[in-house]
Amino acid sequence: MVDSSPDDPSPRDRREAHPVERAVGIAQFVSDADGIGGRLRERPEDFRVTELEAFDPDPLDADRGGYPELVVRATLRNWDTNDFARRISDALGISRERVSWAGTKDKRAVTTQLFTLREVDPEDLPEIRGVDVEPIGRAGRRLSFGDLAGNAFEIRVADAVPDAEEQVGAIVRDLRAFAGADPDDPDAPVAVPNYFGQQRFGSVRPVTHRVGLAVVRGDFREAVRLYAGNPSPAEPDDTRAGRRRVDDAFGVAGGDGEDATGGGEGAPAADDDSRAAAGTGDGDWEACLDAMPRKLRFERGMLSRLAERGVDPAAPPADDDWRHALEAVPSNLQRLFVNAAQSVLFNRIVSERLSSGLPFDRPVVGDVACFADRDVPDELYAPDPDREQRVTDERVEVIARHCARGRAFVTAPLVGTETELAAGEPGDIERSVLADAGIEPADFDLPGEFDSTGTRRAIQVRTDLEVTFEAGDPTFAFALPSGSYATVLLREFTKTDPLER
Repeated sequence: MVDSSPDDPSPRDRREAHPVERAVGIAQFVSDADGIGGRLRERPEDFRVTELEAFDPDPLDADRGGYPELVVRATLRNWDTNDFARRISDALGISRERVSWAGTKDKRAVTTQLFTLREVDPEDLPEIRGVDVEPIGRAGRRLSFGDLAGNAFEIRVADAVPDAEEQVGAIVRDLRAFAGADPDDPDAPVAVPNYFGQQRFGSVRPVTHRVGLAVVRGDFREAVRLYAGNPSPAEPDDTRAGRRRVDDAFGVAGGDGEDATGGGEGAPAADDDSRAAAGTGDGDWEACLDAMPRKLRFERGMLSRLAERGVDPAAPPADDDWRHALEAVPSNLQRLFVNAAQSVLFNRIVSERLSSGLPFDRPVVGDVACFADRDVPDELYAPDPDREQRVTDERVEVIARHCARGRAFVTAPLVGTETELAAGEPGDIERSVLADAGIEPADFDLPGEFDSTGTRRAIQVRTDLEVTFEAGDPTFAFALPSGSYATVLLREFTKTDPLER
């Protein structure tokens, strides 16, 4: 039996997650303490994000010939990153392709991040409402995702329960224990499972993972149906009507709702869903186009390709015509489908480990660990998945000491063609989850943008947490490495349904 702190709830005591979380593989909470409720993002200022970059620009007076990229630090209030990129490129009269950044941020927030603007000078910078732009240097290359080390957050939860301070204290103790630290040490870090958050799968209509699972199984017909059809109760009336018409064309009967979350904890969509396409519909893709709102450009692109080729709804699931239709979406979204499938499988593996009682803060024999990233800011507990170490009987105590010092992390797979699963009990969990999903690593050998070799990801994310209170409402300040989700930490405190936060 695995040792555990008295402050760390046993697996059978853990509180069950909300249905919409379970649908993407998040099965439980770490802390059994009651949540503080409340709401996020009541105002943009309630959700502040500052990027922590691994990027050092050269001075502003560096030669433009060798350093064509102007590096600016922009603070955006209530701006989506992509919308700001379009706005500043229009104001500068340059192509959108000449604007680059490391990480995309949500709109309802105040965000500070770097951008590079190719062949732009500081005096060219426009004034944009709700934006402060400061030129800080020049660079010989544009920013990319790899330049984002992490993010620092300051997040206020509005309208928390009256005893929020007491509840926060209890939850902090549980999360320190989960980190393997002394629950009473005020300087100890907290930790949570490194789940992929709800945003990864779609906040209103969590479907990208289901599309991806269908792709990995070679069922491109069901992938198209899930994306273009498959109405959600949370969508507007005209959108639901358009999606229902698509389901009719595929031969799928039923009303809204059953198809929106799938078969539980990331389970196979088509296998668990009696509403999956049977190929008995009318296949009238032109009628589907007429019913589909024009705002749904990607869905309309798929339907246009089906109409152009006159695809029979009874065509085999792996027929090239279905893949051709799915490829109407941009290449980054094609990759996102498969990434989301990998993410939901990862979440399920992490949830199964949590249920099993295996530790997260240290390895057991059979685990695969990775070492810390040495090139990130000091405030981040960041793993480097390219530096792996298999945990054997001879190495388990040494790697456990590295984990205790924040120098190593236990991992689980983001499954792909090159994935080598763990051994022992961790490996049994990984194989069981994949078997339940009907998926093997070789299944990710896919055409075009859908192919993935896979990687590994830390199963736990740690952070130094500071909580302050004003008028009864807490503000949480912490930093997370790139790829980890602030909402995954906050869910432990609020305990609210993700659709209501």
